Amino acid sequence: MRIGIVCYPTFGGSGVVATELGIALAQKGHTVHFITYDRPVRLRDVEGRVFYHEVRVSDYPLFDYPPYELVLTSKLVDVAEHEGLDLIHVHYAIPHASAAWMAQRILHSRGLDIPFITTLHGTDITLVGRDPSFEPVITFSIERSNGVTAVSESLKQDTYAHFPVKRDIRVIPNFVCVDQYPSAPDPALRQRYAPNGEKLLVHISNFRPVKRVEDVVHVFRKVREHMPARLLMIGDGPERQRVENLCRQMKTCNDILFLGKITRPEDVLGSCDLFVLTSESESFGLAALEAMACSVPVVSTDTGGTPEVNIHGVSGLLSPVGDTDAMAANALEILKDGTSIARYRKGAWEQAQRFDVHNVLPRYEALYAEVLEAIKA
Repeated sequence: MRIGIVCYPTFGGSGVVATELGIALAQKGHTVHFITYDRPVRLRDVEGRVFYHEVRVSDYPLFDYPPYELVLTSKLVDVAEHEGLDLIHVHYAIPHASAAWMAQRILHSRGLDIPFITTLHGTDITLVGRDPSFEPVITFSIERSNGVTAVSESLKQDTYAHFPVKRDIRVIPNFVCVDQYPSAPDPALRQRYAPNGEKLLVHISNFRPVKRVEDVVHVFRKVREHMPARLLMIGDGPERQRVENLCRQMKTCNDILFLGKITRPEDVLGSCDLFVLTSESESFGLAALEAMACSVPVVSTDTGGTPEVNIHGVSGLLSPVGDTDAMAANALEILKDGTSIARYRKGAWEQAQRFDVHNVLPRYEALYAEVLEAIKA
């Protein structure tokens, strides 16, 4: 198949999953065309089967904001026509699904019937999408998609709860390529970040308010009261400065390291002892799954789709949102001795296997085949 993939090219989960999906499809012999405003951060070539098409938006004096959706629509039409796409797969509803629908109608007027699939990832439904000004467009785009998937059962139910959507939504979870993650800690990295044998806690996010990153610091402070520990903070975003100020107030700066954005966070994850996820809402929790693929157990909140990924008592432990005392107690329970750490490491790795790309990719291919068959009927 010749597949067009539309995504955000940033470090966010939807862009990472879309990129890895395209790469996995290319490795199975499909031809994949990425269509977005910048080269996806995880994108790499696969024997000439992966291509990137830039959506370039010019400034128009007439508009207060660049008309990205319209330019994306035109680019989709251009790529579909000249690259012979069989279908388009858009990730994140806003504005990709509506652009895909407009492109589909234009292509139909030119004698081409190309289906599009929309994958809902999270905040496009649970946060941005709940803005009343977006609701009619999102509902329409979902209903007009030839196939719709959500990354968790929780997100599927949220979609039905917040939008008057009647059509079927298929749950196909996010995934990881387990064999690409480190299977053992890197001694040199451990020496760099934990020179005195401290336990290494880690958090990865885009530092938005929904991630409640300050809670990570409070959990760490309580853990450090009982054992030597250091905290690695990976990522960046609007809450970073406030969190850095909190660290200074708590005088924990020497033991909390802000590493910023990292293209391959798994290189650091694999040498850590515990992943901390304090989000108010997670439709899936891809960063937690990436930690588990490195055999790193997870202490997380029990909200949204996270309990579908982090199994309480197996791959880690769950706590209510905002309960940093409970999260710290859970962290200490996992880190209390070598036997406990080993058990949770094993459980984390085994749970990650369920979400390996080899188990998830066939579900997307089956959906593609169904949609293509239906549009021919």
